[in-house]
Amino acid sequence: MRKKSFLQLMTVGLALTVILAGCNSSKASEENESDIRKVKVAYDQASKPMSWLDEKGNATGYDVEVMKLVEELLPQYKFEYIGTTSDDLLVGVEQGKYQVGVKNAFWTEERTEKFIFPKEFIGLSSAGLVLKKENEHIKSLSDFASAGFSLAPIAANNAQYTVIDEYNNENPDNKVQLKAGDAFTVDVIQWVNEGRIDGGVIIEGPFEKQVTAEDGPYHNLVEDVVYNEFAVIKTWPLFNKKEQEFANAYDQAVKQLKEEKKTNELSTTFYGRDLFQVLDAVER
Repeated sequence: MRKKSFLQLMTVGLALTVILAGCNSSKASEENESDIRKVKVAYDQASKPMSWLDEKGNATGYDVEVMKLVEELLPQYKFEYIGTTSDDLLVGVEQGKYQVGVKNAFWTEERTEKFIFPKEFIGLSSAGLVLKKENEHIKSLSDFASAGFSLAPIAANNAQYTVIDEYNNENPDNKVQLKAGDAFTVDVIQWVNEGRIDGGVIIEGPFEKQVTAEDGPYHNLVEDVVYNEFAVIKTWPLFNKKEQEFANAYDQAVKQLKEEKKTNELSTTFYGRDLFQVLDAVER
């Protein structure tokens, strides 16, 4: 009888031990999860190949995939990717709606007043001129200016405007005709095709998407217009001004990714070439 009572007590004790262990494990798990900070990563969902929403509804593109690798190296953070417009991204990051945003962003002095630029740039972007085939001999901004060609208007808050403005400041005797437009972007391909202007500034990715790609809306112009690269420019994620600690963590992760050549691989995947190979010649 005593033996039976002893066994019953042992059974109850073991059950309590298992329950308590489970509770402690669950509590530890909850505490570990509470140590992980959730951050919102905004991306321009219509900026292929830098960032876009694919046919399955997933965020992808060079900038997004780099951020996914960054997330893997930062166990203390959980990223939530939010697709939006370029304008909303800028406003949202500045106001703290998003902690960071990626949109193939160039550095400008004006933007440093609104955002944190980390030490490590995220990638490189090819900037070029859209020209009619007959003008394909124009290879640089200097050539463009010397020819007296007209340039499609660029909004003053667009970083492309700053790129041309910097060239003009450095070359006062051979300036590009730069006009500020009302819209953030204009349809430079169509404007060039119609002869409204002689050329326009565009990023290589959008040109490839719109003209070179067989399903591009302007693929019918593939023999009529050309893209001539005049610069390769560093691009950056934009962090909210209160996110210095997050930006520092990003810096450590991206530095490791660059050392492992992961960014080179992604550049080849999304741009069709390793833009990092010309990094030594990048001035901006």
